[in-house]
Amino acid sequence: MTRFAYPVVLDLNGVPVLVVGAGPIAARKAAGLAAAGAVVHIVAPTVCPAIEAAVLDGHIARIRMRPFESADLDGVRLVVTATGVPDVDAAVAADATAAGIWVNAADQPADCTFILPAIARNGPLTIAVSTDGSSPALAGRIRDRAADLLSDEVVVAAARLATERASIRASGGSTEDRDWQAALDAVLPPLP
Repeated sequence: MTRFAYPVVLDLNGVPVLVVGAGPIAARKAAGLAAAGAVVHIVAPTVCPAIEAAVLDGHIARIRMRPFESADLDGVRLVVTATGVPDVDAAVAADATAAGIWVNAADQPADCTFILPAIARNGPLTIAVSTDGSSPALAGRIRDRAADLLSDEVVVAAARLATERASIRASGGSTEDRDWQAALDAVLPPLP
């Protein structure tokens, strides 16, 4: 059995999230969290220019320029640690896990309670690829190939299908017992 066998998509809108570290990797993680609507707090002794720019742009709610302390976990629901120092990331992960907070330690799957897949997006469509933390590079390559499926035509079809599903539900029907294959085949023909 794989450790990370239950993929989910989270609603992080307005959710307080802590990022420990402020180098380029932490900046990338913080940017993704902010784009998802999270209220991002950062703790790090020093920050890279990308973090400074994110603070100025209002994408980071708060930055504490000092080493991590366990009290930094108060009130957060998710933690990403990306200091680049394995012992520090492991300690942050241990504290977060002990506090019952989901944690991702960059490039340290053994210290994670969740991992971040390689993601491709276009409009409301998202493809996520995971290798259970074993090879982020392979996940990225597969993601890049799968991203070709997310054409603008498919995005239009997704909007059309969403409208149709909403109409069915509004009239008291169920979308679960509807055969969607013809509509799907029109935009994404079945594989041979």
